Amino acid sequence: MTPHSTTPAPQAGPQPAVLVLEDGRIHRGTSFGATGTTLGEAVFTTGMSGYQETLTDPSYCRQIVVATAPQIGNTGWNDEDGESLLDGEARGGRIWVSGFVIRDLSRQPSNHRSSRSLEDEMAAQGVVGIAGIDTRAVVRHIRELGAMKAGIFSGDDLTDDETMLTAVRAQESMAGASLSDEVSTREAYVVEPEGEASYTIAALDLGIKTNTPRMLTERGVRVHVLPADSTLQDILDLGVDGVFLSNGPGDPATADHAVHLTKEVLGQGIPFFGICFGNQILGRALGLETYKMQFGHRGINIPVIEKATGAVAITSQNHGFALRAPEGDTWQTPWGTAAVTHVCANDGTVEGVALVDGSAFSVQYHPESAAGPRDAADLFDRFVSLLESSDLGSADSRKGSN
Repeated sequence: MTPHSTTPAPQAGPQPAVLVLEDGRIHRGTSFGATGTTLGEAVFTTGMSGYQETLTDPSYCRQIVVATAPQIGNTGWNDEDGESLLDGEARGGRIWVSGFVIRDLSRQPSNHRSSRSLEDEMAAQGVVGIAGIDTRAVVRHIRELGAMKAGIFSGDDLTDDETMLTAVRAQESMAGASLSDEVSTREAYVVEPEGEASYTIAALDLGIKTNTPRMLTERGVRVHVLPADSTLQDILDLGVDGVFLSNGPGDPATADHAVHLTKEVLGQGIPFFGICFGNQILGRALGLETYKMQFGHRGINIPVIEKATGAVAITSQNHGFALRAPEGDTWQTPWGTAAVTHVCANDGTVEGVALVDGSAFSVQYHPESAAGPRDAADLFDRFVSLLESSDLGSADSRKGSN
């Protein structure tokens, strides 16, 4: 069975829908958006705002998102806040979540930037949702038992409980899922800064959000966004000053190509910056292992401590995997000493790693926010400073080398 099997939402009155969890728990509510069947991993996000950015974040690919905010849809849907492209354009962004679970759907959106309702956009994009659910109970269940396989069923697909549960359990697990190629751009493209570019970087698209190149171009950086299967030669041919690894979905243990490419980049001495999935990739390249978290970090209020300064940033996060902490704060790699640079104040999860010489660093959260606080935006400034101070040779000298 495919993750999606949908039809346009019926127009006459609320229609029944059910959320079926892998362990047999069933929650009954009403359908909104498209009707049909959708399968995915049930996770929750604690963000009280920014549902459009959440739904269009490629990192949520193949996940059914449960919103902890009690009412969703208040601000409608606009053409500016999407974090992915739809048919090559912004236009509100492609919705990447498999399904959406909420308590109360706002009956009438009210915002001067809104051009349509959330429900209309979900129906247009074939995304199945369920409302009228006790989301507090669902979230408590996931926190206790962990993220799990799930499905939303409505319309003609609403059948007997055992049939629906069988479909839920038959789907692939998120553990072992390789999804970067599914969400990555098929063709390279360039995002230019306003005015003359001071630096040029290659950004490997593992599920990049649209605000990330925007944050870099605001700092005078030309961004070449490359497909996930790009090679070192593709990067060298561009003569870039640095390399960026984006966020993305799936199990980092499957991302062998990205890990190998990262090792090659480190070997070339090219300045490197990674976020989220990119943090897990750098960690793996530096010799660390990854693991699947019980329910992950998803929200816009997660505190992170920078170990060197003790400073705390409130961050936007979306990840269900993490780096396993080394025995000490530092360890040796083929490219020099590496260190854990950031940890989560809530549970001690590794939130950042780096080479001590400063040539490569990464964090487990979203410094581009969208949605979320802007506490970590200075990390883009740090990357630009690294590009500026790098004495590892000009980009022109690397162009075309092996």
